[in-house]
Amino acid sequence: MGPSPKSPSVPEQSAASASPRPSADALKGDLGWALGVLLRTYRRAAGEVFNGIPGGPRGYQVLASAVQELAGNQGVMATQLGIDRTVLTYLLDDLEAAGLVQRRPDPLDRRSRRVVATDRGRALWEERSAELCRVEDHVLSGLGVDVGAFRDLLERAAAHADQLDPTLNACQVVEEIDAQDAAELRRVGS
Repeated sequence: MGPSPKSPSVPEQSAASASPRPSADALKGDLGWALGVLLRTYRRAAGEVFNGIPGGPRGYQVLASAVQELAGNQGVMATQLGIDRTVLTYLLDDLEAAGLVQRRPDPLDRRSRRVVATDRGRALWEERSAELCRVEDHVLSGLGVDVGAFRDLLERAAAHADQLDPTLNACQVVEEIDAQDAAELRRVGS
């Protein structure tokens, strides 16, 4: 089962922790700090949702695309998700071995393959998608009625930032953050 407000990755908020820490006051207006805190909290909680899905978050994205029939074929899927074609091939191998997707010949172009979710893949995606919504709701619960406006603004800001600095591989951003986090831990630990 995925994270819930009572799971270890989504800690309960005590009365003492309900008020912002002094560091939050000192960093008020610091976009980098705010984005970092949100991303860290989201990644920890969402990590449980991706457990058991081959490829973790990338595998989930591929499965979501297959379930929702967002890509006409494997090449289009790679482009839409910003995943290198070679990496996508390995992800599909793993997802197919787990019985979550199948590759079938594209009726419009026999040289390409369509990625189709299996019944098992659809069921897993529906379960994990609902869990991910609960995680998102929990992470953003402090916004109350402003959640919808925040999401709209965040999506607009992200789309604009992507136009300014396009990322061909969407997973590259998370990999860069992971590398930076690891370097920071080594620096602090030494």
